[in-house]
Amino acid sequence: MVAGNMEDSEKPSRRTFQARLEGMVDAIRNEIMTGVFREGDFLPSEKAYAKQYRVSNKSVRQGLEVLVAERLIEKIPRVGNKVARFSRDDTVVLKFGCHSSLYQEAIMKTLIAEFHKAYPGIRIELTPTTSTLNTYGRVKAMMDDDALDVFTMNYNGYDDFRLNDGLDELETFEPNPHIYPFLTEALTNKGRLKAQPFVFSPLILCYNKDHFREKEVLEPDSGWRWNVLFEQASKLTVENERLGFYFHFPSSNRWPVFLLQSGIPFERDEKGSFSINGEQLTESLKACRELIYLQNRFPLFLSEKDGDAEELFFSEKVSMIMTTYLGLNHHERRKEFEYDIAPLPYLNDSKTLLLLIGLAINANSKVKDSARIFVDFLVSYRTQLMIRQKTLSIPGLKPAAEWTGKESIYRPSRFHMYRDIIPTFRTFGALNMSIKELDMFYREAKLYWSGLETEEAATQRLEQLLSRRNAQVSGV
Repeated sequence: MVAGNMEDSEKPSRRTFQARLEGMVDAIRNEIMTGVFREGDFLPSEKAYAKQYRVSNKSVRQGLEVLVAERLIEKIPRVGNKVARFSRDDTVVLKFGCHSSLYQEAIMKTLIAEFHKAYPGIRIELTPTTSTLNTYGRVKAMMDDDALDVFTMNYNGYDDFRLNDGLDELETFEPNPHIYPFLTEALTNKGRLKAQPFVFSPLILCYNKDHFREKEVLEPDSGWRWNVLFEQASKLTVENERLGFYFHFPSSNRWPVFLLQSGIPFERDEKGSFSINGEQLTESLKACRELIYLQNRFPLFLSEKDGDAEELFFSEKVSMIMTTYLGLNHHERRKEFEYDIAPLPYLNDSKTLLLLIGLAINANSKVKDSARIFVDFLVSYRTQLMIRQKTLSIPGLKPAAEWTGKESIYRPSRFHMYRDIIPTFRTFGALNMSIKELDMFYREAKLYWSGLETEEAATQRLEQLLSRRNAQVSGV
């Protein structure tokens, strides 16, 4: 097979093709940054790259143009591609820890390439991370080892820093008046903004409009309670073909919404223990259990990761899913169909979880000035507008998020719905529990959800466990 024609022969999807091309550019960039290729070295031939990454020669040239624009390489006519002058002595290297999910949710690699064009004297050394980076101990160790100058941080990570008295380890930002105020407030402690809001999303309902038309089911609205969803999901279900509703139950970004909507205040007494209304807790536990047994399925084992719900939805195996604006970026549509979004149904209180990603700077970084330039770039109108136009994520900068114009990708007709439900947004902080306590709650509640414990026993034991946990934490 001729390398130049391989792209057409295999006919990869647009997303697969783009991933190959980005992988090639990332690899070459990294080899230059780490010294595999040094100033004056010539890169392998374009034909060699085409064969290695299974793309056309033309595509290779397009990818190399990105590195030319970043001033990492220069083209020598009829000779090849040579590594341009690059020295760590006169270039600031910024170590950036970034959630790998943001590669799609915020086109992070594209944004970094744009930053390199604008600031050729600052090079971003990207460290892909998972949610485990949010734990205070892990981040602190990396910061102490000079392995992180700036990093993405979700609300749980921010709260873990707060609980461990670690916020002084982070630089303080000036609030940006154009960023949604509720985002700035969420990452502010004692009047100090410790992470600059970047992108966000509430938990929402996403649904297949074709399935609703087929079964003559009215589309969801803000008045739906969970019992209504259960009823409509039963009508939408087609045996051996699709489920009416599904979500990745074990996700810590999903199931806690039922505690939030239960109306339970989760207030602590003077000893740090919880005083919980048993009836409200039971109702919340029952709602989770009903979801588990909906359609006689057991969602705890239907999928292994958060993105499986979106995968099932865009394969048309599910009519409705609980998801986020961010999560809708993680799919490759196999068939064109109409889908839209709606507010999440509710129990007692009409509330939904707010998922928030911010940008934090290591207060002890030796390149803090460059880190601030990078953060300012990522929350600038031009950059945030790129996120709005090229993804389904919601930028933190209000003027960019609320931009309207000709769309370049499919976008739900109710995309701007989030503006109308902002009063229902709550962070995990509203539960007054640490992530460790929520994990403990989940592990223990699974006994009841699995049918191995009565409601009364589950409620009593959960109250006792939470009280004992807090007594241990407070030293009582």
